Order: sequence, then C-alpha cells, then structure tokens
Amino acid sequence: MSEKNNSNPFKDEEGKIEDEVLNSEETTEEVSDAAQQPSEEGKDLQSEVDDLNNKYLRLAADFDNYRKRQTQERESLLKYGARETLTKLLAVLDTIDRANASMEGLEECEKVKESYQVVFKQLDDALEKCGLEKIEAQGQQFNPEIHDAVMKTPTSEHPEGYIIAELQTGYKLGDKVLRPALVNVAAPEA
Repeated sequence: MSEKNNSNPFKDEEGKIEDEVLNSEETTEEVSDAAQQPSEEGKDLQSEVDDLNNKYLRLAADFDNYRKRQTQERESLLKYGARETLTKLLAVLDTIDRANASMEGLEECEKVKESYQVVFKQLDDALEKCGLEKIEAQGQQFNPEIHDAVMKTPTSEHPEGYIIAELQTGYKLGDKVLRPALVNVAAPEA
C-alpha cells in the first residue's frame, strides 16, 4: 500500500485540492450567512436612508400644500381685489341715486335729467361688469346675512318678516356682501 501511495505523484496535490475545496465551501457559507445578517453599519445606513426618504416625502407634501394655498390666495385676490375700490364707489352711486330721485318732479330740466340718467346707467353697468351686484330687498323675506333691519313697522298689509321698503341698496361682490341693504321690515300689529 505504501507503494501505491508513493506511486501516485498527485496524491499530495489531490489532498491539497480537497482541503481547498472544503475550505472554499466553508468560506461560501460564511459569506452567505454574513449577507443574510446585515451588519450594524448596514442597519444604520438603512435607518438613515429611511429617515431621509420620510423627510423627502414630508417636504414634498408641504410644498404641494404651499402651492395649493398660493393658488387659492391668487384666485381670491383676483376675484375680490376690486372690493375696496367698489366699496368707495358705493357712496358716489348713492349720491347719484338720490339726485335722480329728487329730479323726478322737475319738468323744465328734461335735458339734465336725461343726461344724468345716462351717466347713472353707464356707472351702474360698469360696476356690474366689475362684479358688483345689487341685493334684492323690496318684497323679499328678511335675511340677516344680506339685509340690515333699521326699522320695524307694524302692518297687516304685508306678511311678518317681509321687507316693506328698502332705505339703502345693498351690494355684493361675488358671494361676499360689501354692504347689506338697509330695510324696513313688517311686524305684526299689536
């Protein structure tokens, strides 16, 4: 037997090859085990990536909310930007309206009356194009959101809570009340 062992010149090399194969299998198992169990550093990196991802998502959501708010404010500014100007013009409109009422009985100033009515109509149309709307009051049921009751008159001619007379016209811009209508409301007779 010793001859057979000695007769094989590759025996020493084969033994080395078998040992290397066995050692490489053990190394492969160690590497696969290490890959399956993340190192502490890998866990820290994954945690940091997750934190950064969450921060990114929050930042993106905050930016989206900011963009929506800006769009809403821009639309509101465009829709109601003329509010202050129109409110100032209401006094002019009221003066013209009172002047119109005081000229109804005049016969000799027909040209002045016609000219005035043209100006009044033109101003009224221009304000309407800007979005100004008159609040309907006469004969309507009293609504505290758009009417301001400055008088209550006991009467049996009108139902209770209905407007008998409009003392000053109210105006809206879109869905916002610029000035409520000043009205006289029917009350039950005592």
